[in-house]
Amino acid sequence: MTETSTDRPFVVLDPTAGPAAAGMTAAARPDSLEGKTVGLLDISKPRGDIFLSQLQQDLESRGAVVRTYRKPTFAKPAPVDLRQEIATQCDAVIEALAD
Repeated sequence: MTETSTDRPFVVLDPTAGPAAAGMTAAARPDSLEGKTVGLLDISKPRGDIFLSQLQQDLESRGAVVRTYRKPTFAKPAPVDLRQEIATQCDAVIEALAD
């Protein structure tokens, strides 16, 4: 026999956020991409570069300057020096997953 939602409360968990994220607010979004530097971070999963290439064209058509970055492996967080480079060179960052 399976339980229904009336048997117990329905709980939704966000696998992308830990307990600390609950009290955080989203960063302010730019009003326009014109003249902004947008970093595209390829996490090294298959076909992520294809998605990012299309996204780069779209962003550039909106006036953004695009810088591309790539993690050495998707299995580990980006190295500290790469994160620092992105943080100091970009106004916004988009990280791409694919498969």
